[in-house]
Amino acid sequence: MTFVLDASVTLSWLLRDAATRDAAYAFAVLKALRAGTAASVPMTWGLELSNVLARAEGKGQLTEAQSESFLEMLEATAIEADSATYTQALTDTLQLARRHRLSAYDASYLELALRSALPLATLDSDLRKAAGKAGVKLYKPA
Repeated sequence: MTFVLDASVTLSWLLRDAATRDAAYAFAVLKALRAGTAASVPMTWGLELSNVLARAEGKGQLTEAQSESFLEMLEATAIEADSATYTQALTDTLQLARRHRLSAYDASYLELALRSALPLATLDSDLRKAAGKAGVKLYKPA
């Protein structure tokens, strides 16, 4: 099964700052990816990851080598960026951000899940609530 993967899940694989229950969920998602399940991400995903990695490196929480190793691990998974994210940004994504009081970045995950009729893997509580209201199922790894 394919699903939409958000940055909160992805970054928890590296930063390990999630609560125990959330960490267990995030690592189950990673296990599914390693087993061949594919994930789709909006184009904003790469920017979010880059921002967090650069900030964590700047604060001394990560080394550049740790970030690079993490990025290599991501390249070995079936994560595909959605090319239509840009065309939706000022229309559907903006409307979802307004309606659910989300950042445009978070709304881009919801928009992709709605448009592609895929479940969403996220640790973000506001995004989870918005997904429920919008009729998007949350991804449940096996």
